[in-house]
Parts: sequence; structure tokens; C-alpha cells
Amino acid sequence: MLPTGVKETQIRESNHQKVHPQPIEEAMSQNQEAVEALISKIFTNISSLKSAYIQLQAAHTPYDPDKIQAADKAVITELKNLSELKHYYRENNPKPASVSPQDSRLAAEIQEQQSLLKTYEIMVKKFQSQIQTKDSEILRLQQQIEESYQKQVKLEKKVKLRSLSAKESEDLESENGFFTMELTPELFSSAVEAAYKSIHDFSKPLINMMKAAGWDLDAAANSIEPTVVYAKRAHKKYAFESHICQRIFSGFQEESFSVKQDNLPVSNDSFFNQFLALRAMDPLDILSQNSDSIFGKFCRSKYLVVVHPKMEASFFGNLDQRNYVMGGGHPRTPFYQSFLKLAKSIWLLHKLAYSFDPKVKIFQVKRGIEFSEVYMESVVKNMMAGESDQSPKVGLMIMPGFWIEGSVIQCRVYLSGMKCAE
Repeated sequence: MLPTGVKETQIRESNHQKVHPQPIEEAMSQNQEAVEALISKIFTNISSLKSAYIQLQAAHTPYDPDKIQAADKAVITELKNLSELKHYYRENNPKPASVSPQDSRLAAEIQEQQSLLKTYEIMVKKFQSQIQTKDSEILRLQQQIEESYQKQVKLEKKVKLRSLSAKESEDLESENGFFTMELTPELFSSAVEAAYKSIHDFSKPLINMMKAAGWDLDAAANSIEPTVVYAKRAHKKYAFESHICQRIFSGFQEESFSVKQDNLPVSNDSFFNQFLALRAMDPLDILSQNSDSIFGKFCRSKYLVVVHPKMEASFFGNLDQRNYVMGGGHPRTPFYQSFLKLAKSIWLLHKLAYSFDPKVKIFQVKRGIEFSEVYMESVVKNMMAGESDQSPKVGLMIMPGFWIEGSVIQCRVYLSGMKCAE
């Protein structure tokens, strides 16, 4: 044992010695500061990533490809920064043999950020897929715009007047107030209505003259279609309209309309120009300019097949008017002028049909076929099945139908063996 005095002296000297921090404590302090700085950078990086993601969302409404591309690059940059932070942490902080609770908490936070990073990567891929879809849609719309533009150019070309005389131009201007007209299915549909009305209008003086000449109208109607069963006696007028229709539309499917001519114009524009040049003119004025024109030949040929010689002889007591027409003339009698209105409406309908590309096609239906609401329209609306209760059958075709640009203009028919609803 040390003497009591020596022991007290050693304790006193020991109390006066300076105590310095250990090297391991200093290292732990520096490591903690580095981890805190790393976490701060992670939080900053996540905030930047969220901001870039919001910008990416905003760029889709409204859709802006440039902003989407810029935001996409920003998201990728922040993801790369986050990945670099992860590698930096792993390289500078190897996993210790024993992990303290504080280190475990930090590892859990890092794992959470890694999961969040995977979520953002999935969302970025989703947005990239949406961008590709939008790009494909934009390309498709651009192609549609180009096709619409080509159709517009083609349509504008069709409605240009290339060769109208000064008088024809004035007639068009006085009637319409403008020189051009748009070639549309609606225009053709209105021409079909006008042609149907002209058949109906010409049948009236024809029937009246038959009555005045003492014709048996029942026998005359039966001679046209003997098997038709009419719901009313007054409906026999449709037999005469059908007679006119069958003969006036003969040859409609031909470009020449069965009229022999040299240098036949076959372009869509030439047909449309003929339609525009003649539609506003009186048919007798057209024939007075050139009685032997193509239109004049058409009128003569159709008159001779629509009006039978026996009819004309009974109407006028002679065939002088018929002989005059056969000789190349066009009489100014009221009956012939009423026929010219019919001929002009059918002539214009033919020119308009061949103005379209593809051309309008005519179709007719035969007597006895079953009625179809798709392709046919009954001229009498309040018809119902008779006692036989069979499907309605066509008795007469009053007006043919047409196919135009994928659509159907129904033909008009009279149904046989039907009854009129009260």
C-alpha cells in the first residue's frame, strides 16, 4: 500500500489533467452530419421530382407535345439524381455488423424513397405510352385534314363555270344571285323531286285530253298494267304516270341518254356545266336557239315514245303535230310546251347524275316484287294490307330510285291489292 500522503498527491494530480475527445466520437459526429446532409438532399430531390411530375401532368391539358417533352426530361433528371444519391450512400456507408435503431430508421426511409422512385418510373412509362398514342392520333387527324382538303379542292373544281354564254350567265345570276352552285347529294335530291313533279304535272293534261276525246280511262289504265288491283278508282291515274316514267327514263343509264351525237363530253365538269347553263332557261328558248341541238333531239325522241300516235290522233284529229316534230320542229302548242317542261327536268336530272364522281346510278323495280321500305316509298301513304293479309307487292313503279355516294334515294311505287285506311 502507498502511504496516505502519496495517494492523496496522485489523486490531486489526476484531477488537474485535461481530457480530450476520443477519435471514434469525432468520426461518429462527422458521419451523422453527412447522413443529415444526404437526407436533406433526398428531400430536396423528391420535392423537385414532384414538381416535375406536376408539370408533366399539366402539359397534357391542354395537350402540348413540347411541354410534355421538357417535363419528361425534368422527371428523368431528378430520377437520375435520386439514383446517384442512393449509390453515394451505399458506397460511403457500408452496412455495419450491428445496426442501431437510428440506422434502421434511416434504412426504412431510404427503402420508402426507393419504392416511391419505382412508382414514378411506372408513371413515367405510362405517360410515355400516352404520348405515343396522342402522336398517332395527331397523325391520323392530319391525314383526315389532308383528305378533306383534297375533297374541297375537287369540289371547288366541279362548281367552276368554264364556258357559259353571256345570256346564260345573266339568267343564272337573275335566278340565283350567284354564278356557282355546290354539287351535293341534296342538290340531286331536289332535282329528283322536280322530275317527279314534272311527271305528275304532265299526266294531268294528258288525262284531261283523254277524257275530252272520249277515252275509257279504266280500259286505258288496264292496258298499261292489267293485273294491278287499285284501292280506289282515282288511283288509276298512277298507271298513266307509270307509263310516262317508263318511257321518259329509258336510256338514263347511258351517258348519251340514247341520243346519237358526236364529240360526246364525258367529264364531270362538262355535265355540270350543261346543268347550270340550262336549268334557268325556258325549254322553248333553248330550242329556238338551236332546234337540232342535243337537247332538241332528246325532246323529239322522247315525245314520240311517250305520246302514242293513237293518242295524238284522238286529241287533235290528225297527226300534223307529230309529223312536225318528226321533221325536226318544235311546235309552240300548249300540250307540247307542257311536255317540254317534263323533258327538261329529266334532262337536267341526267346531267346532274353524271356530274358526280362516282356517277349516280339509277335502279328500277318490277311489278310483283315484295315491297321494301329501304328501297321503295309508297305514293299513297295510308295503305294497309287487304283481305289476303299478304306482304305488300309492287303494282306500278311511278319514279325510279337512285344510289348516290353510298346513300339510297327510294323509288316510288303504287302497291297492288291494298286498302286505304279510314
